[in-house]
Amino acid sequence: MSFYWVKTNSFIKRVFSKYCWDIPNNEKKIYLTFDDGPTPEITDWVLSELKKFDAKATFFCIGKNIKANLALFEKLLTDGHAIGNHTMNHVNGWKSNNDDYIENVKNCAAVLEEEKTCNLIFRPPYGKIKKAQSKILRKLGYKIIMWDVLSADFDQTITPEKCLENVTKNVKSGSVIVFHDSIKASPNLKFALPKTLHFLKENGYTFDIIH
Repeated sequence: MSFYWVKTNSFIKRVFSKYCWDIPNNEKKIYLTFDDGPTPEITDWVLSELKKFDAKATFFCIGKNIKANLALFEKLLTDGHAIGNHTMNHVNGWKSNNDDYIENVKNCAAVLEEEKTCNLIFRPPYGKIKKAQSKILRKLGYKIIMWDVLSADFDQTITPEKCLENVTKNVKSGSVIVFHDSIKASPNLKFALPKTLHFLKENGYTFDIIH
C-alpha cells in the first residue's frame, strides 16, 4: 500500500494553500465527502445511512459512473447532496499530459451539465494533480478540494475498526473527510460509516456540503 496521511500534515496545507483542505468554522460543521461513485452496489446504502442521521454530503463523481447509473445519480440530487467533478475516467494527473487531463475533467463537466448540475468543485483522483493542471482548472473557476481527514476505507490492509478510528481520532470543526462509495472500500465503509455518523452526531457536529 502506498504511503498516505490520514490527517493531512499542516506543512502540506501551507505549501499547497491554493487547494481547499478544510473549511474552518466555529459551529462544529464538518464536511463528509464520497469519491468514485455512483456505484449501484454501495451508493444507495450510503444514501440510506446519511438519511438516518439527516446528514448531507458532497459526492465527487466519476463521469462514466454517472452515465452508467443515471437514476442513482439523480437520487443524490433529490436527496439534497452536493456534486463535485472527479474526472470522467478516474485519471491520475501525475501520469497524464495536461491537455488530456483537462479534457477528461471537461468531459465529466459536460455530463454534469446534462444532468442540470455544474458545481465548480473538483477533487483529483488519488489527490494527484500537476501544478499546471491545477492552474488551468482554477482559471476555469474550479475550487480544488482535497481533505483534512482520510478514512482510508480503500486500504484493504487495514481493519474496519482502524478505518473508523482514522476519522474519530482526527476530526475537528471544519474537517473535510473522505470516504469512498466504491466496491473496493465497501467492507470498511459499511462498518465505519454508521458508527462515524453516530459519533459525530453524539459529539455535537453538524453536516454541511461543499459549494
